[in-house]
Amino acid sequence: MKPDTLTTTAEIGVPESDVFDVLANPSTHAAIDGTGWVREPVDGDRLDHVGQVFKMGMYHENHPDKHYEMANRVEVFDRPSAISWQPGQFSADTGELELGGWTWRYDLAPAGSDVTKVTLTYDWSAVTAEIRDEIQFPPFEQQHLDNSLEHLAQLATGPL
Repeated sequence: MKPDTLTTTAEIGVPESDVFDVLANPSTHAAIDGTGWVREPVDGDRLDHVGQVFKMGMYHENHPDKHYEMANRVEVFDRPSAISWQPGQFSADTGELELGGWTWRYDLAPAGSDVTKVTLTYDWSAVTAEIRDEIQFPPFEQQHLDNSLEHLAQLATGPL
């Protein structure tokens, strides 16, 4: 494990494409996250290509506004093997997307008949010193990633 990453792996009892479909649907992200920070998709579009930006409503008690939005740019979209995004926010001054330097990545691989090995990586290695002065990294414990894969498994294997 790299020093600026957290990683966890789990096996989920459905094919890769089923897991990928859950991850490519921002309306499931709040249920996967489980911290209460991720709330609801702002635009509701399914993820389908690299460079796509999707916005999520967020809540965090320590954020100055409490309720805020994150704009996430899809960095990897390799159906059904990998998907990742980098969170950021649109600048009030320039209107440009300013990325925070941390990335969420899910790697999916077959692990038997209708079983998928999922590796979730949270990588903050590109976070600037300025942002690190404002936010402690990682902003949560390893258990958060473990719980996220448990939630993903419940969604992927549950009724449609």
